[in-house]
Amino acid sequence: MRSKFLVLAIFVATSFLSAQTQREVPARSVERIQKEVRHELLMLPYFDVFDDIKFSVAGYEVTLVGQVTNPTLRRDAENVVKHIEGVEKVVNQIEVLPTSSMDDGLRLQLYHAIYGFSAMEKYAMPVVKPIRIIVKNGHVTLEGVVDSENDKNLANIRANGVSGVFSVTNNLAVAKSK
Repeated sequence: MRSKFLVLAIFVATSFLSAQTQREVPARSVERIQKEVRHELLMLPYFDVFDDIKFSVAGYEVTLVGQVTNPTLRRDAENVVKHIEGVEKVVNQIEVLPTSSMDDGLRLQLYHAIYGFSAMEKYAMPVVKPIRIIVKNGHVTLEGVVDSENDKNLANIRANGVSGVFSVTNNLAVAKSK
């Protein structure tokens, strides 16, 4: 009798754990979490054009990736996402870029080269800049979205023209035309 009870208890516990790990997450919940994560990240006070934070949502787990210039921003991003209703786990893979006065100087030069160029001024208007400028040890990565292939190429040319830049990786995406 006791062994039957023990087997039943193990079966029930295993079934419960399987249901917990394999439970279906409603699409509306995932969409709501995505929307709230995006909003919370954009509202971070120290998030600027020199930081790039991306995320993915798998069920009730959010994974944060990207690069930031300030270690506080890395912690803040994790903390705001943890407090979103429905988020059960946050995996923080955000890299804090090394402190470098050379990189800081390049960031400012790159900002002016890209956003200060007359053909690119339209991208300087929004509060959250669509072109992210990531600098790590003199190597530049451009992230974000632009309106056309021409703008993507222009941003690349402007970044490559900055003295002291070792390389430019252009990950800019072109927005789909409507």
